[in-house]
Amino acid sequence: MGANNGKQYGSEGKGSSSISSDISSSTDHTPTKAPKNVATTEGLDSSTRTLSTPSPGLILPSKSSSLSSPALSSNGHETHSSSSSSAHAETVAVVHSQPGTHTRSRQSKTHHHALVDLLPDLTFLQIFSHLPTNQLCRCARVCRRWYNLAWDPRLWSTVRLTGELLHADRAIRVLTHRLCQDTPNVCLTLETVVVNGCKRLTDRGLHVLAQCCPELRRLEVAGCYNISNDAVFEVVSRCPGLEHLNLSGCSKVTCISLTQEASLQLSPLHGQQISIHYLDMTDCFSLEDEGLRTIASHCPRLTHLYLRRCIRLTDEALRHLALHCPSIKELSLSDCRLVGDFGLREVARLEGCLRYLSVAHCTRITDVGMRYVARYCPRLRYLNARGCEGLTDHGMSHLARSCPKLKSLDVGKCPLVSDSGLEQLAMYCQGLRRMSLRACESVTGRGLKALAANCCELQLLNVQDCEVSPEALRFVRRHCRRCVIEHTNPAFY
Repeated sequence: MGANNGKQYGSEGKGSSSISSDISSSTDHTPTKAPKNVATTEGLDSSTRTLSTPSPGLILPSKSSSLSSPALSSNGHETHSSSSSSAHAETVAVVHSQPGTHTRSRQSKTHHHALVDLLPDLTFLQIFSHLPTNQLCRCARVCRRWYNLAWDPRLWSTVRLTGELLHADRAIRVLTHRLCQDTPNVCLTLETVVVNGCKRLTDRGLHVLAQCCPELRRLEVAGCYNISNDAVFEVVSRCPGLEHLNLSGCSKVTCISLTQEASLQLSPLHGQQISIHYLDMTDCFSLEDEGLRTIASHCPRLTHLYLRRCIRLTDEALRHLALHCPSIKELSLSDCRLVGDFGLREVARLEGCLRYLSVAHCTRITDVGMRYVARYCPRLRYLNARGCEGLTDHGMSHLARSCPKLKSLDVGKCPLVSDSGLEQLAMYCQGLRRMSLRACESVTGRGLKALAANCCELQLLNVQDCEVSPEALRFVRRHCRRCVIEHTNPAFY
């Protein structure tokens, strides 16, 4: 890399505005002094100084002690580094000028061509495509050729930011500024942005993404609890191709809709629709029925919807969901304790599309609601009914007879499910692969033997806290050789 220094580090003209970033990653074991051109990303004069994108290690501690360098990676890679300072330390951006701005006094007098320099650009791009962002930025500092290759837009379709201390707003602003150099004010290559766990991310950061990244397809901001409705509205309005949105843990988000300005620009035929297919609103505690109604009416293309622990939702919200989103394949309502049998009747209207359903700990659900699901959703593959204490063998019988393609079933902590229900299941659902009966007090060895004798493809069986004999467990192991048995019986080994 250090070869051919005379050509690599020649001086640049004043018009050059490119820079690369200095990265501190977990691979560093010796402290390095900060270079003299250290500055925060705010207040930089573009006429005298060039900006750099904040890849993971571009966020460094301002104090002498090193902080953890949260990783900002591209192409789906993620890096981590150790933390050794207090959690309240400030972080700053480290920027470096483009290779080639050094004085000629530092150039080598001899020119030696390294073998790596003979590789064509396409080969370099193929190699760089497997590197995380911090390594890309290190490569950008080797020479002018590597600099240009490392910032090739094709390498920046995905960006990941992690770390509670990360100045996510600042990093996003500088990063998008660098990626917009070839197409001013617009980044046409960035399609995926993952900033899960960046607690310092605010609406300002999402506004920058909305304005600069119209081709955004996937956005994950899980755990970013400072995000509000305004920023989400801006993103879905300015990024018409957005398909995947993860808002889990964003407790301030109560709805998803288009901005008023975007709504006025749409034709009546458009119907003010949002193209989101995947939506995760787990732990969005403020989401209520009216908010879900608005989401359903604006996102009719939803296929995956996760509403775990949205504790304010009731059966009424599910009526709007079934009415406006008929293509839902996966639905999670775990711990939505106000949802009952009426809600499951509305869910059953999804009919043949539904493949995955989780109603764990929805204690108001009984055999009545389960009968609706079994009757109208025959293609169901996965069902989690853990903690639904009103479920009995009658519900299990309806499920077994109507959903023969069932692959995974969790009825743990359902004390009324017994051997009779398991025998029905074994008779009609012989393709079952995963079964959880944890803490099912009425299950004995008889039910397990019926299950093992008929469901030979069983891969996982959870019978923890069940009163089953070692003989029954050995029978299961003998007939289902690939099955992993999770148990609490010390006599079975």
